[in-house]
Amino acid sequence: MNLELYKSFYFVAKFGNISKASEHLYVTQPAVSRSIKQLEDSLDCLLFFRTSKGVQLTQEGKVLFQYVEQAYNFISSGEKKINDFKGLKTGEIRIGASDTICKYYLVPYLKLFKSYYPDVKVSATCPTTPEIVNLLKSGKIDFGIVNMPLEDDQLAFKHIMKIQDCFIVGQKYKHLSGSKRHIREIAQYPILLLEKNSNTRTYVDQYFQENSISITPDFEFPNIDLLIHFAKYDFGVACVIESFIEDALNKSPLYKINLIEDIPTRSMSVVWLKNIPLTAAAKELIKCLEHDEPYEI
Repeated sequence: MNLELYKSFYFVAKFGNISKASEHLYVTQPAVSRSIKQLEDSLDCLLFFRTSKGVQLTQEGKVLFQYVEQAYNFISSGEKKINDFKGLKTGEIRIGASDTICKYYLVPYLKLFKSYYPDVKVSATCPTTPEIVNLLKSGKIDFGIVNMPLEDDQLAFKHIMKIQDCFIVGQKYKHLSGSKRHIREIAQYPILLLEKNSNTRTYVDQYFQENSISITPDFEFPNIDLLIHFAKYDFGVACVIESFIEDALNKSPLYKINLIEDIPTRSMSVVWLKNIPLTAAAKELIKCLEHDEPYEI
């Protein structure tokens, strides 16, 4: 296998232009064209067809690019890991976490980490848990932070925080926040939940099922902020993570419902690929995350 051929293929596909690829690779256009022709001959198929603006991938080329892109991402990750041996003077950490975890948990830890390691680049993307798993497996992030439960034999987990789900209401349903209530009674009111593509929603749905309750939410939202907002304006009973809404409970006309059948506590965990070593920078940040509050490194 000639990796240089695949390198030329990757950048021609990425730029859609042989000229731009040659500039990026610091080689001549004919050299890039020869590499593409040699790769096509070895695979016995056409990978590109020409257009007025450059080149486009054929169907075979698109299939190959999916794998080459993944391999390139892993190679890039390997190069970044080498840089981490410089005592965290350089490096990069790529994190995947939901917008809720980023806003209500991750930010103060990142602020402290950056104060100690200003030259370590930290980037965060905010997808759903299934998307975080896909990003890990494609080499596009170093680790994720997810609400459990999550099971995958390819992943390693480290518990960092216990979390408790709860129900909150606004002024209209304040009477529900007095004495303890059965969940079956609460289910008679309009219910506000996260969308189905979240781990939290799956966990809450399971809780209802275990209590023999079939629930159809009146509203579904992509994040906790909207749940809080709609609960505040009396649209119904919202299920949220208690530790993330303490400020809202203290500052807004919002009230927590005390349940007889408490939702079982669960954990928030850092997750990464078992067979891919973490960078020194990622290990240092995870060490910070293991503490209940940001601490002096």
